Amino acid sequence: MVDTAGMDRLNDLRLFVDAAALGSFSAAGRKQGLSAAASSACIQRLEAALGVKLFERTTRRLRLTEEGEAYRHYGQQALDALAEAEQLLLAGQTEVRGTLRISAPSDLGRNALLTHLGSFQAQHPHVRVVLSLDDTPVNLVGDEIDLAIRYGQPPDSRMVARLLAQSRRVVCASPGLLARVGVPQAPADLAGLPTLALVTSGGLMNEWVYRSNGARRTVKVNPQHESNDGEVLRRWAVNGLGFVYKSLLDVSDDLQAGRLITVLDGCFTEAAPLHLLYHPHGFQPPRLRLMVAHLQKTFAG
Repeated sequence: MVDTAGMDRLNDLRLFVDAAALGSFSAAGRKQGLSAAASSACIQRLEAALGVKLFERTTRRLRLTEEGEAYRHYGQQALDALAEAEQLLLAGQTEVRGTLRISAPSDLGRNALLTHLGSFQAQHPHVRVVLSLDDTPVNLVGDEIDLAIRYGQPPDSRMVARLLAQSRRVVCASPGLLARVGVPQAPADLAGLPTLALVTSGGLMNEWVYRSNGARRTVKVNPQHESNDGEVLRRWAVNGLGFVYKSLLDVSDDLQAGRLITVLDGCFTEAAPLHLLYHPHGFQPPRLRLMVAHLQKTFAG
């Protein structure tokens, strides 16, 4: 016996996703071969079944509510997973495929992460990676991200967090700069020295955390140069333009090569663990599960 109610819900979901993308019930209806009235009725039926309002309707525009945004995100994932399963069955294939949208800090993303993604793509050539590099924390639902890589403690407890690597924040500078301005003897000295600071959507990150007698304190620096790109800051530091406050993971190659030298190591000990973040829903596409396992293994190595 065919489950017509289930088929109706699936068709309604497709219509809803199309309406969200096109910004119009009538346009979504035309795509599905329905009249404007029929498509509007489908959305009303879906809202009634869910018990939430999915769209804010005005005479000029159609806008998703917060609940609508979340439902569209998960609905699109469900439709993508269904299409992927059908494609595999029709083609008689077992290869993992589909799209993974990944967000990562700029410095890490352009260096260590690219190596790890390359080895994954060599094993799974049919997985398409969309990589977004940004030092500002992302909204996994609103920004359409499947997997985020971030330093520090995960800010959103609703997300699944997996530890990739332990790290800490350090202050470092080039040998040339240290020879020119001297080595700071206390964190407060940094306020009068040339520094480099990151700018995010939350503002200028010019308060650097350190420990003194077991207490957590900050020194406010006056950056000579600022950037919203962490790799730019690292390169500036290597070129001798200022002291920089970075994750140890981001500057490890520079430290080993002698391009940068850490200072005040006894004070700057703030932990900055690297985490993987993803949505907690029950079904995880094989490509996501495999990528999580791969990154955990390669970062641990």
